[in-house]
Amino acid sequence: MTILTYILVAIIAYLMGSISTGLLVAKFFNGPNLREVGSKNTGASNVLRTMGLKSGLITFVGDCLKCLLASLIGRWLLGQYGAMWAALFVILGHNWPIFFQFKGGKGVASSCGMMLVCFPIPALISYVVAIAVIATTKFISLGSMVLLTLYAIIVSLFYSGGDLIIIGWAVLMAALCIIRHRTNITRLLNGTESKIGQKVK
Repeated sequence: MTILTYILVAIIAYLMGSISTGLLVAKFFNGPNLREVGSKNTGASNVLRTMGLKSGLITFVGDCLKCLLASLIGRWLLGQYGAMWAALFVILGHNWPIFFQFKGGKGVASSCGMMLVCFPIPALISYVVAIAVIATTKFISLGSMVLLTLYAIIVSLFYSGGDLIIIGWAVLMAALCIIRHRTNITRLLNGTESKIGQKVK
Protein backbone atom coordinates (compact mmCIF):
# COMPACT_ATOMS: atom_id res chain seq x y z
CA MET A 1 0.00 0.00 0.00
CA THR A 2 2.82 2.38 0.89
CA ILE A 3 4.57 1.79 -2.43
CA LEU A 4 1.35 2.53 -4.29
CA THR A 5 0.92 5.69 -2.23
CA TYR A 6 4.43 6.83 -3.14
CA ILE A 7 3.64 6.20 -6.81
CA LEU A 8 0.37 8.13 -6.49
CA VAL A 9 2.12 11.06 -4.81
CA ALA A 10 4.80 11.10 -7.52
CA ILE A 11 2.20 11.20 -10.29
CA ILE A 12 0.12 13.92 -8.61
CA ALA A 13 3.18 16.04 -7.88
CA TYR A 14 4.63 15.65 -11.37
CA LEU A 15 1.34 16.63 -13.01
CA MET A 16 0.98 19.63 -10.71
CA GLY A 17 4.52 20.67 -11.57
CA SER A 18 3.75 20.33 -15.27
CA ILE A 19 1.19 23.15 -15.04
CA SER A 20 3.18 26.10 -16.42
CA THR A 21 2.21 29.28 -14.61
CA GLY A 22 4.46 31.29 -16.90
CA LEU A 23 2.77 30.15 -20.09
CA LEU A 24 -0.67 30.72 -18.57
CA VAL A 25 0.29 34.24 -17.49
CA ALA A 26 1.75 35.01 -20.92
CA LYS A 27 -1.43 33.82 -22.60
CA PHE A 28 -3.73 35.73 -20.22
CA PHE A 29 -1.82 39.01 -20.66
CA ASN A 30 -1.23 38.50 -24.40
CA GLY A 31 2.49 38.23 -23.79
CA PRO A 32 5.18 36.76 -26.04
CA ASN A 33 5.95 33.10 -26.59
CA LEU A 34 8.29 32.57 -23.67
CA ARG A 35 10.16 29.84 -25.54
CA GLU A 36 11.21 32.37 -28.17
CA VAL A 37 12.32 35.31 -26.01
CA GLY A 38 14.91 35.95 -23.32
CA SER A 39 16.27 32.75 -21.82
CA LYS A 40 13.58 30.79 -23.68
CA ASN A 41 12.31 29.08 -20.52
CA THR A 42 8.91 29.45 -18.88
CA GLY A 43 9.96 30.36 -15.36
CA ALA A 44 9.40 33.50 -13.33
CA SER A 45 12.78 35.07 -14.15
CA ASN A 46 12.14 35.03 -17.88
CA VAL A 47 8.61 36.32 -17.37
CA LEU A 48 9.99 39.15 -15.22
CA ARG A 49 12.50 40.18 -17.86
CA THR A 50 10.17 39.92 -20.85
CA MET A 51 6.79 40.92 -19.41
CA GLY A 52 7.56 43.04 -16.35
CA LEU A 53 7.26 42.95 -12.58
CA LYS A 54 3.54 42.22 -12.26
CA SER A 55 3.61 39.18 -14.54
CA GLY A 56 6.86 37.99 -13.00
CA LEU A 57 5.43 38.14 -9.47
CA ILE A 58 2.24 36.32 -10.49
CA THR A 59 4.32 33.58 -12.10
CA PHE A 60 6.60 33.33 -9.07
CA VAL A 61 3.68 33.01 -6.65
CA GLY A 62 1.89 30.48 -8.84
CA ASP A 63 4.95 28.29 -9.24
CA CYS A 64 5.73 28.55 -5.53
CA LEU A 65 2.19 27.63 -4.48
CA LYS A 66 1.88 24.58 -6.73
CA CYS A 67 5.03 23.09 -5.20
CA LEU A 68 4.01 24.04 -1.67
CA LEU A 69 0.64 22.34 -2.18
CA ALA A 70 2.18 19.22 -3.72
CA SER A 71 4.61 18.93 -0.80
CA LEU A 72 1.78 19.35 1.69
CA ILE A 73 -0.13 16.55 -0.04
CA GLY A 74 2.98 14.38 0.21
CA ARG A 75 3.35 15.17 3.91
CA TRP A 76 -0.34 14.47 4.55
CA LEU A 77 -0.15 11.04 2.94
CA LEU A 78 3.38 9.93 3.81
CA GLY A 79 4.92 12.23 6.40
CA GLN A 80 8.33 13.93 6.05
CA TYR A 81 9.65 11.59 3.38
CA GLY A 82 6.40 12.05 1.49
CA ALA A 83 6.86 15.82 1.46
CA MET A 84 10.39 15.40 0.13
CA TRP A 85 9.27 12.84 -2.44
CA ALA A 86 6.49 15.12 -3.71
CA ALA A 87 8.89 18.07 -3.79
CA LEU A 88 11.26 16.17 -6.05
CA PHE A 89 8.57 15.24 -8.54
CA VAL A 90 6.88 18.61 -8.64
CA ILE A 91 10.26 20.17 -9.49
CA LEU A 92 10.80 17.54 -12.19
CA GLY A 93 7.37 18.35 -13.57
CA HIS A 94 8.07 22.07 -13.55
CA ASN A 95 11.44 21.67 -15.25
CA TRP A 96 10.31 19.03 -17.74
CA PRO A 97 6.49 19.35 -18.06
CA ILE A 98 4.64 16.63 -19.90
CA PHE A 99 2.00 19.15 -21.05
CA PHE A 100 4.55 21.40 -22.80
CA GLN A 101 6.97 19.14 -24.67
CA PHE A 102 9.12 18.73 -21.55
CA LYS A 103 10.35 22.34 -21.82
CA GLY A 104 9.78 24.22 -18.59
CA GLY A 105 11.47 26.52 -16.11
CA LYS A 106 14.43 26.15 -13.80
CA GLY A 107 12.52 25.27 -10.65
CA VAL A 108 13.60 28.10 -8.38
CA ALA A 109 10.21 29.63 -7.55
CA SER A 110 8.80 26.12 -7.19
CA SER A 111 11.69 25.22 -4.90
CA CYS A 112 10.80 28.11 -2.60
CA GLY A 113 7.49 26.39 -1.92
CA MET A 114 8.86 22.93 -1.26
CA MET A 115 11.69 24.28 0.90
CA LEU A 116 9.24 25.88 3.31
CA VAL A 117 7.20 22.68 3.72
CA CYS A 118 10.10 20.27 4.04
CA PHE A 119 12.50 22.23 6.29
CA PRO A 120 11.13 25.70 7.14
CA ILE A 121 13.98 27.17 9.22
CA PRO A 122 16.70 26.41 6.64
CA ALA A 123 14.29 27.75 4.01
CA LEU A 124 13.86 31.09 5.78
CA ILE A 125 17.62 31.47 6.27
CA SER A 126 18.25 30.64 2.62
CA TYR A 127 15.58 33.09 1.43
CA VAL A 128 17.24 35.96 3.31
CA VAL A 129 20.74 35.16 2.03
CA ALA A 130 19.55 34.66 -1.56
CA ILE A 131 17.63 37.96 -1.52
CA ALA A 132 20.74 39.70 -0.20
CA VAL A 133 22.86 38.18 -2.98
CA ILE A 134 20.35 39.22 -5.65
CA ALA A 135 20.01 42.73 -4.21
CA THR A 136 23.79 43.13 -4.11
CA THR A 137 24.76 41.59 -7.44
CA LYS A 138 21.51 42.04 -9.45
CA PHE A 139 21.97 38.48 -10.71
CA ILE A 140 18.84 36.37 -10.16
CA SER A 141 20.62 33.25 -11.38
CA LEU A 142 23.42 33.60 -8.82
CA GLY A 143 20.95 34.17 -5.99
CA SER A 144 18.94 31.16 -7.14
CA MET A 145 21.93 28.83 -7.00
CA VAL A 146 22.97 30.24 -3.63
CA LEU A 147 19.42 29.62 -2.39
CA LEU A 148 19.37 25.89 -3.10
CA THR A 149 23.04 25.30 -2.30
CA LEU A 150 22.84 26.97 1.11
CA TYR A 151 19.59 25.13 1.83
CA ALA A 152 21.25 21.80 1.04
CA ILE A 153 24.20 22.62 3.29
CA ILE A 154 22.08 23.71 6.26
CA VAL A 155 19.69 20.77 5.96
CA SER A 156 22.52 18.26 5.59
CA LEU A 157 24.59 19.59 8.49
CA PHE A 158 21.97 20.58 11.04
CA TYR A 159 18.58 19.05 10.18
CA SER A 160 19.24 15.62 8.69
CA GLY A 161 20.33 13.87 11.86
CA GLY A 162 22.78 12.00 9.69
CA ASP A 163 19.94 10.53 7.61
CA LEU A 164 21.51 9.78 4.23
CA ILE A 165 18.13 9.93 2.50
CA ILE A 166 17.62 13.51 3.65
CA ILE A 167 21.20 14.47 2.79
CA GLY A 168 20.95 12.87 -0.64
CA TRP A 169 17.62 14.59 -1.28
CA ALA A 170 18.95 18.01 -0.30
CA VAL A 171 22.03 17.62 -2.49
CA LEU A 172 19.89 16.40 -5.39
CA MET A 173 17.57 19.42 -5.18
CA ALA A 174 20.57 21.76 -5.27
CA ALA A 175 22.10 19.79 -8.13
CA LEU A 176 18.91 20.09 -10.19
CA CYS A 177 19.00 23.85 -9.74
CA ILE A 178 22.66 24.12 -10.74
CA ILE A 179 22.17 21.85 -13.76
CA ARG A 180 19.30 24.00 -14.98
CA HIS A 181 21.49 27.09 -14.59
CA ARG A 182 24.52 25.74 -16.46
CA THR A 183 24.17 28.29 -19.28
CA ASN A 184 23.81 31.05 -16.68
CA ILE A 185 27.02 29.86 -15.04
CA THR A 186 28.81 30.20 -18.38
CA ARG A 187 27.44 33.72 -18.85
CA LEU A 188 28.37 34.68 -15.29
CA LEU A 189 31.93 33.54 -15.90
CA ASN A 190 32.03 35.39 -19.22
CA GLY A 191 30.51 38.55 -17.78
CA THR A 192 27.51 38.44 -20.12
CA GLU A 193 24.76 37.45 -17.70
CA SER A 194 21.76 39.80 -17.63
CA LYS A 195 21.08 41.75 -14.45
CA ILE A 196 17.72 42.76 -12.98
CA GLY A 197 16.36 45.70 -14.93
CA GLN A 198 17.95 44.69 -18.20
CA LYS A 199 15.43 43.94 -20.94
CA VAL A 200 16.14 40.77 -22.85
CA LYS A 201 15.18 40.60 -26.50
